[in-house]
Amino acid sequence: MPIYNAPVEDVKFLLNDVFQIDRYNNLPGFSDASSDVREAVLGEAAKFCEEVVQPLNRVGDIEGCKRSDDGSVTTPKGFKEAFKQLAEGGWVGLSVPAEYGGQELPTTLNQVVSEFLVSANMAFSMYNGLTQGAIAALLVHGNAEQKKTYVPKMTAGEWTGTMNLTEPHCGTDLGLLRTRAVRQPDGSFKITGTKIFISAGEHDLTDNIIHLVLARIEGAPAGIKGVSLFVVPKFLVNPDGSLGARNGVVCGSIENKMGIHGNSTCVMNYDNATGWLIGEENKGMQAMFVMMNEARLGVAIQGLSQSEVAYQNAVAYARERLQGRSLTGAKAPDKPADPIIVHPDIRRTLLTIRAFNEAARALVMWTALKSDVVHRSNDTKERQEADDHLGLMTPVLKGFLTDAGFANAALAQQVLGGHGYIAEQGMEQFVRDARIAMIYEGANGIQALDLVGRKLPRDGGRAIMSFFGQVTGFAKENAGDEAMKPFIQPLTAALAHLQQATGWLMQNAMAKPDNAGAAATDYLQLFGFVALGYMWARMAKVALAKIADAGTSPYLSTKLVTGRFFMERMLPETALHLARIQTGCATIMELPEEAF
Repeated sequence: MPIYNAPVEDVKFLLNDVFQIDRYNNLPGFSDASSDVREAVLGEAAKFCEEVVQPLNRVGDIEGCKRSDDGSVTTPKGFKEAFKQLAEGGWVGLSVPAEYGGQELPTTLNQVVSEFLVSANMAFSMYNGLTQGAIAALLVHGNAEQKKTYVPKMTAGEWTGTMNLTEPHCGTDLGLLRTRAVRQPDGSFKITGTKIFISAGEHDLTDNIIHLVLARIEGAPAGIKGVSLFVVPKFLVNPDGSLGARNGVVCGSIENKMGIHGNSTCVMNYDNATGWLIGEENKGMQAMFVMMNEARLGVAIQGLSQSEVAYQNAVAYARERLQGRSLTGAKAPDKPADPIIVHPDIRRTLLTIRAFNEAARALVMWTALKSDVVHRSNDTKERQEADDHLGLMTPVLKGFLTDAGFANAALAQQVLGGHGYIAEQGMEQFVRDARIAMIYEGANGIQALDLVGRKLPRDGGRAIMSFFGQVTGFAKENAGDEAMKPFIQPLTAALAHLQQATGWLMQNAMAKPDNAGAAATDYLQLFGFVALGYMWARMAKVALAKIADAGTSPYLSTKLVTGRFFMERMLPETALHLARIQTGCATIMELPEEAF
């Protein structure tokens, strides 16, 4: 059976030593997240995920969700009880403002807990993740009454939330949506239409489900400029907060999916359902983007999480599986064969996954801290710099981490050989579950186009120049440190590749936009490698300083070896991506459609 152990030690190293979270105590909520509180949160989250949530992962995969004739949905055995524990533990509202019943702790801490939850059970975690995203959108764009009506109940885990964007005929191009909203005399709207691929759209975990729905008000402009956002509860809410009549929204069917079977991915039918406008008319995408950006960081974490849990199970298998003898002589002479972890190619595979996981975790945490600054700082310049970082990094995180997460799950499956293909071992579920993260919340090709087409040129390239400046400054500051050379020299070379690629795009994309489209995915991958390389260099500097102060430890020595592996064996891929970018779009666009 699969295992999972939350990487608490690695998280503490990042929070306490690399990013020095206590430096942010001037921000609301951070002073409450003292070292003792963080220790307690991490310990309890790890225990809950390992002991309660993880054992349900295979159960959810086998049983899936069941829809009844009346449109109601039953979740897999144990999910309802586990969600009740999640709610009672305060995990839904970990970073929600106290005035709505939350604990107002840093978003950074919430993202750490999210990683644990997703690694333990990706399908189960989505009920919580979608709810937190809906809360975020309501807090930013909802009116006072909407916040009062919905947010406390959602924060308490008594109600959950969803986001309803996609329709049968449109996904990314939401300007094509047809769901309509008809204005009513009392200020409400009647919503009619069909939405598909709605995660957690219907279930039995809570008494009410609060749907955030994109629709077009009658007479609104065509395209994306005529889209509005509405809150549409499954059950209407009475003035005293009690539940009223059933609204006109029902689950038409559950999608038959490749993975995440424990999450009810629904076709949702709206038939004159009562909804209320969130924010301004025809500005629905602005409101929904709050939730979408939250979701994209959450999906990036899904890539990391599936990579992490797949790695842990591959390591466990590699230590136990006896096969062949070491090339340098028997390592277990008392046994008929050596464990496969002695073989260089197995070690290469495991280190590839581990080196990604540890740097990706750092990159997520760095970005989560920026999110906290955006939402909690009173310093205008700080907020601007943090917002620039979020805008630039969100597509990189979503695209790069989910591509690698799926690839790493498949690599881990390969370690198990034939047993990795057998369901009982659990590895094939990690592969299937990881695959969706590359698709939803904006397929990764769209993330690459967003990075190249919008995020790079935004504000005259201010965000990318800031990133270049940070990495260059760090490299120069540490260039004379002999111990840091294995990290600084490869990072400097990789950064030069990213700068060359950026310059090439500036020179070649304006006159010929297909050059940008052809280069986008390779540019995102190149950027992702450089970002992870920067994280490794920062982690190495801290590890070396700790060793100099207090001596080495198994954790720190392992950290440095893993980092050197990344620099030597993985970061050189930036040269490949640069070479591809510089070939342009000629061969990609040359063939006529009928030749395909």
